[in-house]
Amino acid sequence: MRTLAPIAAVVVALLLLASSTLFTVDQRQHAIVFQLGEVKDVVTKPGLHFKWPLVQNVRNFDMRILTYDDVEPLRFITSEKKPVLVDSFVKWRIIDVKQYYISVQGDEFRAAIRLKQTISDGLQSEFGRRTVHDVVSGERDKIMEDVREKADQDLRRIGVEIVDVRLKRVDLPTEVSESVYGRMQAERKRIANEQRSTGAADAEKIRADADRQREVILAEAYRDAQRVRGEGDAKAAATYAAAFQQNPEFYSFYRSMEAYRSSFRGRSDLLLLEPNSDFFRYLKDAAGRPGGKK
Repeated sequence: MRTLAPIAAVVVALLLLASSTLFTVDQRQHAIVFQLGEVKDVVTKPGLHFKWPLVQNVRNFDMRILTYDDVEPLRFITSEKKPVLVDSFVKWRIIDVKQYYISVQGDEFRAAIRLKQTISDGLQSEFGRRTVHDVVSGERDKIMEDVREKADQDLRRIGVEIVDVRLKRVDLPTEVSESVYGRMQAERKRIANEQRSTGAADAEKIRADADRQREVILAEAYRDAQRVRGEGDAKAAATYAAAFQQNPEFYSFYRSMEAYRSSFRGRSDLLLLEPNSDFFRYLKDAAGRPGGKK
């Protein structure tokens, strides 16, 4: 047992020494090997690697796409001198680990500060050349693409690639929104009143035209009715005249019978006439002679 203890100690020491000489790199990472505080090597291949113990140390960096999302929206001025609040986020990643470490000492917080400054300058430049309408809807995609390209060119100098820049929201400040909404409301009311006035004028015009057409139609209908009635009366008079010419005595008799029927419809009907009146002509004589048989 006494002889095994030194052997076990040596084995443990060798294992510790071996573990301090080996390190692993994940497939989502790159690693920098430092020797006495200076960059000795950059490891980009995943797997198990060797380093000198006590002399060298290793630091891993995440190579996946990261997101920078500012908590507070940024305030910019448009070409109309109107302030807007912009809420955005940025997708970025490390493409050169050595340059990234040299530029910001591998500190993600310092990288985020540099990224925020670059994106803010790019947004201010783009917003300053456009109106509120352009930044809200008209050229929003163009703004994001231009800012991404400019920021990517600048930040590649610190070993960072800008994958995407997105505008989540573009709003007016509260004090500006109230005045803008007030002007919009007044403009909508003006347009509504104008349309109501135009509609009322059109309605009166349509109503007057309909009344005119009604009067014309009624006048034409009355004219046609009078013409038809006159033609009917003329035909009736012609028919009566023709019948009277064919048998004047029968026509006179028929007219007298119609007169009797109309005059004596009820028992209470009373008619005062002289006995010699021509009205009783056919009551005195069927032939209509004054001295005929009753």
